[in-house]
Amino acid sequence: MKVFKQSVGIDISKDSFACCIGSCDEDQNELYSKSKSFPNTEKGFKDFLKWVNDKLEIKDPWFIMEATGVYYEHLAYWLLGRDKKISVFLPSKVNHYAKTLEIKTKTDLVDAMILAKIGLERKLKQWAVPSPIMQQIKGLTREYRECKDKITKVKNQIHAKNHAYYSSKSTLRRLKKQVRLIENQVLEIEAELRVLVMGDTQLGDKVERLESIPGVSFITIICILGETNGFALVTNGKQLVSYAGLDIKHKQSGNTQGKSKISKRGNSFIRRALYMPALSSSKYNPNLKVFYHRVNEGKASKKIGVTAVARKLLILMYTLWKTDSEFIPNHSFA
Repeated sequence: MKVFKQSVGIDISKDSFACCIGSCDEDQNELYSKSKSFPNTEKGFKDFLKWVNDKLEIKDPWFIMEATGVYYEHLAYWLLGRDKKISVFLPSKVNHYAKTLEIKTKTDLVDAMILAKIGLERKLKQWAVPSPIMQQIKGLTREYRECKDKITKVKNQIHAKNHAYYSSKSTLRRLKKQVRLIENQVLEIEAELRVLVMGDTQLGDKVERLESIPGVSFITIICILGETNGFALVTNGKQLVSYAGLDIKHKQSGNTQGKSKISKRGNSFIRRALYMPALSSSKYNPNLKVFYHRVNEGKASKKIGVTAVARKLLILMYTLWKTDSEFIPNHSFA
């Protein structure tokens, strides 16, 4: 077989990773090597690359891997430092693809072969490495959200204790102390984020422009920037909406018309960050308020309008970011 394309599928776990080399000719006839495992260490990386190079028939194959937690990052950066072509897929996409193959066996070695097969069949995109500042922002905004969730959880416990027939005063005292501690941590995180943004003049100016949007806070802005790597890979509003899971999923077959709803197959952190700004804008932003009521006209659930407003805000933020513009107060939303 005259090899036309090759890809290396890599299935990574905490301690090791399995890999498989896929090859195909111009007629899409496929051939896969025997899978092999290596330790998830730098020595394992070197042995892995030597093994790959010994088996390659063409130069510059694609290395395909899943975004499995943080375990894939060391190998991805290591390969990137050696000018290798890398494509990273979300686990959910790989899982859906695997179901179409009707493969009943589920092992790391089989998963590596599936990833290699994706590399042969798909037109791949090079993995875009997040900038250091965006990596910091993403980590801090997620920590911020976790702290806010903890505060809500502890406050609910305090509420339950206050309304119980019997509750320990010492327990309540400790719970209230936890709330104060976490609230101070939230303030620390926000201050660290502001210092980080102000330290980059260009980023600070762009964030300030986005803050001109009524109802959109500093935290909302940088959360979305961190989750999208500063909109680096976004080419249009439709793609961004899909990435956030705010795109509409229709269900229709023949004469059967199913219920349309948002897909939620996207970044949940973005959706959460937009919910309160959308709720606020639907009440206090004159133009978005009109848009909100028009969308909800004849609808049973008011959440439909809130979701539509969230989409508008997300696209608006993306547009202002790309064009370096400020919000126009009398701008009408179609």
